[in-house]
Amino acid sequence: MTGTGATTKGLTAAAVRAELAVFADPADAVHLQRFFKTGPGEYGEGDVFIGVRVPQTRKAVKPFAGLPLSEIDLLLDSPVHEHRLAGLVILNGEMARASRKRGGDEARQREIAEFYLAAVRRGRVNNWDLVDASAEFILGPWLSERPRDLLYEFAASDSLWERRVALLTTFAFIKQGDTSTTVDLCERLLADRRDLIQKAVGWMLREMGKRVDPAILTGFLDAHAADMGRTALSYATEHLTPEQRVHYRALR
Repeated sequence: MTGTGATTKGLTAAAVRAELAVFADPADAVHLQRFFKTGPGEYGEGDVFIGVRVPQTRKAVKPFAGLPLSEIDLLLDSPVHEHRLAGLVILNGEMARASRKRGGDEARQREIAEFYLAAVRRGRVNNWDLVDASAEFILGPWLSERPRDLLYEFAASDSLWERRVALLTTFAFIKQGDTSTTVDLCERLLADRRDLIQKAVGWMLREMGKRVDPAILTGFLDAHAADMGRTALSYATEHLTPEQRVHYRALR
């Protein structure tokens, strides 16, 4: 993967890893490996943690704005979970800067989006927190005013993480008042009973009703509650009235 130019002195993946090591806690590493289901047959099987919490990761990467993509790539290819998260947090900042410029730096946005998609496709955005911390902030701005075909491609993927990326990207659209893609993808993934997809479907539906229009949520539930999994329905109805929750859950 090519970067954006020569590595700036001090802006290296090795320097990021060293900064994260300052915060590493072996006891937290044990807890995080259990929390993120890294055991045999679990969704995070084989993932490695060094015990750095998310606020500490965000603090550690603050000096690394402008880290070249080639160096971010080294972080994303690390077996250490916190290294990959750090790379994604830095990449979020790069997309935010490219999107803030007057009119937007479209070439830079494209470069970042394509870089991220390549990482997703090769399995480097491979746990729910990595997806949730990146998809809406990188693909959201890029696809806001563009065709969203690749989200439908991801929704049909055999990869759990690609399917979750598709759903979580739509959080950016929801925050702009656009629920069309969320509704489409939730309908397509309604029968997906993987727990992390169930939670994502319910979460996006809930946010759609909370942030945009409760009637859109209840309209979706009127049409689909009977076919929804228990987890998705529970998440989706969380902010409805007790009477509404009872009604929709009775339809299953």
